[in-house]
Order: sequence, then structure tokens, then C-alpha cells
Amino acid sequence: MLVLRRRTGQWRKTGAHAGRPAMVSRRTARARGQHAGLTAEAIVATAIRLADEEGLPALSMRRLGAELDVEAMALYHHFPNKGALLDAIVEDLATSVPIVDLAGHGWEDGLRTYARAQLETLSAHPRLVELVMSRPAVTTGNLALMESLLTFLQADEFPPASALDIVYSLNELVLIHAVLEAGDDTAPGPHGEERWRRHLAGVSAEDFPLLAEAVEANADRAAHARFEFALDALIAGFADLRRKR
Repeated sequence: MLVLRRRTGQWRKTGAHAGRPAMVSRRTARARGQHAGLTAEAIVATAIRLADEEGLPALSMRRLGAELDVEAMALYHHFPNKGALLDAIVEDLATSVPIVDLAGHGWEDGLRTYARAQLETLSAHPRLVELVMSRPAVTTGNLALMESLLTFLQADEFPPASALDIVYSLNELVLIHAVLEAGDDTAPGPHGEERWRRHLAGVSAEDFPLLAEAVEANADRAAHARFEFALDALIAGFADLRRKR
């Protein structure tokens, strides 16, 4: 008689055929990550969704495995540790703008396209802005993006050192604006420019006439108007440096 007994994720045979290989449960097979259709792309996409919904502290390997219906150990077939997964998330967000899209633009419009797309991506994932700020994520994908941007700018006669300064300046503008826009996602009410607009709405015109005038003039500004103002100023500065070379 053959008896199957459950023991720690697998079935153990006893009886006449006990010498045969044990039957492995579906759950254990999935722990190996070979039969669940698991891919690195699916892991990153699920990690981003989980962080978007519940915040970065909720993103543990165990919780991520549960979301994907696999054991946490299956994730390590694709990422050696959680740090590598976090780097992959940053890379996914940073490389969301295919550099080929910039090929048909002049350098000014190309940089605007790049910066706006980066801000749009971070604005869609406010709970991941802190991660992007804290991890440089020197990955192959990020390095390839940087190389492509430098190549794009070199075609317009920016030397590599100046081109790198331009890319860093744009990235810093995007990140600062994204941080201010995201604010504290646990706090009620608006964030970013809208929050400051409301704080200053009642400023005394008698005590602070210029500030009150500026607040009133900016009352109907678009959400990213200040970002566009700073972006235009940066690009104008880059153009001036290019002319002076």
C-alpha cells in the first residue's frame, strides 16, 4: 500500500514504493521559479505596483513573492538580493524614455522632452521618488541611457564633460520638483506648488505688497509652470554656454 504524507512542502512516500523519488508539490516547484512564468520584468512591475499602492516599506521579498504567487526564494533566481531589485526599479523608471525618441529633435527640444518625460514618470509614482533620490543605481541600463544622452548632445557640439553636467543639472531639477510635488504622502491635502499657493493665499497685501501681487498673478498657473520656468532658464543657460565656446 502506498501512503503519501505531507512534510514541509513536499509529499513523502511510505510503504512498498518508499524508495522512489518523492513527489514535489506545486508550491515547491514554484519556489524554484521555473514553472510560474516568472520573469525579471514581471517582478519589477509588481514591485512598482505594490510600492505605489502601499508605500516602499511594504516592499519585502516575502510580500512580493506572495503577490506573484511564488516563494520568496524564487525571486533570487532573478535578483541576488533586495538591493539589486531596488536598483532595477530605479532603472525601470529612469529608462522609461527611449532615447531614440529624441533623435528627431534639436538639442533644446530634446532636453525638454527628456526632462518632462522623467518628471511625468516620477509624478506617476510619488512613493518611489525617495528611492530614486537615495539610490544612484549604476546599472547597465542607466549607464546606457547616460551614454545615449551624451551622444545626443555631442552631435550638437557639446563636449562630453559639458554634456554630463547638463544631464546631471536636468536630473536634479526633475528630482527636486518631484520631491516637492510628492510631499508627505501620508499627510492630507495638496502637495507641491498647489500646497504653497494655498499657504500664501491669505498673505497681507498691506504688509507684503509684492508677494501678494505675485501670488495673485500665479493663482491660475498650470501645475508644472514653475518647473517649465526653471527648465527654460536652464536650457537658455546651456545655449549661452554653447555660444561662448
